[in-house]
Amino acid sequence: MHMEFSEKLKNMRIAKGWSQEDLARKTGISRRTIQNYESGKILPKKRSSYTVLAQTLQVEEEALLDSGVDFVLRANEQYGDQAMRQAMDLVADVRALWAGGEMEEEDMDVIMKSLQEAYLEAKEKAAQRRKGK
Repeated sequence: MHMEFSEKLKNMRIAKGWSQEDLARKTGISRRTIQNYESGKILPKKRSSYTVLAQTLQVEEEALLDSGVDFVLRANEQYGDQAMRQAMDLVADVRALWAGGEMEEEDMDVIMKSLQEAYLEAKEKAAQRRKGK
C-alpha cells in the first residue's frame, strides 16, 4: 500500500509520542509548516528538510520519501514553485493511471523516467526562451 509523505510523517511523530509542537521545536521547522506537511497541503521544498525530519525522527530519509520526490524537488530547485506544483500534479496523474495495478513495475519505471525527462527538458527549453527574450 502506498503511503503519502503526510501520513508517514504523522505516523512517525505519533509513534514517538510527540505533538506537532514537539516536532517543530526539535527540527526548527515551524508548527504551522508541520501541520501543513501532515495535512498534505504542502511538501518540503528542499531535500534538507527531509534530512532534518528523518534525523530527528531517527529514521532513514528514504522512509519519508514518496516516489517521485526527487523529480519534484529538482523541478522546484531548477524552476521554482510553479514547476514544483506542476511536477506534483504529474506524479499524481501517473499514480492515478497506475492505480489499477495492471502494469508491470519495470514498465512503470520506464514510463516515469521518460515523463520526468520530457518534463524537465520542456522546462529547460522554456527557461532558455525566457532568457533569450
